[in-house]
Amino acid sequence: MNVTPFIDVLLVLLIMFIMVIPMATHALLIPLPTDTPSLEIRAENTVGIDAADRLYWNGQQVDRQILLNQLAGAATMTPEPLVRFQPDAKASYQTSARTIALIKDAGVEKFAFIGNHHHREFGRSGE
Repeated sequence: MNVTPFIDVLLVLLIMFIMVIPMATHALLIPLPTDTPSLEIRAENTVGIDAADRLYWNGQQVDRQILLNQLAGAATMTPEPLVRFQPDAKASYQTSARTIALIKDAGVEKFAFIGNHHHREFGRSGE
């Protein structure tokens, strides 16, 4: 049995399927620092989120890109400064999670959560 025509037909079908399949159009967006830090970087820095989901660097309101620039600048310093994270109790979970991911993506290794002392008495009654 001659299989040459069968192979030819399969190759033509393969080429047709390759041409018909759409190219991948998804993109993985990775935030990258675009500039040097524009605000002061201290030995201990605080990244805050208020109840309206606004971001703060040491008390100064910033957007996500400026915060990323500050964090990337802090991550490259020697010794690396401490970055403390202090969200408001009414800040959204989504903004808090994205900010923690931004801190991680910037390469910060000295990271701490603050604010738990506000909840020290939680669950205690009548003391």
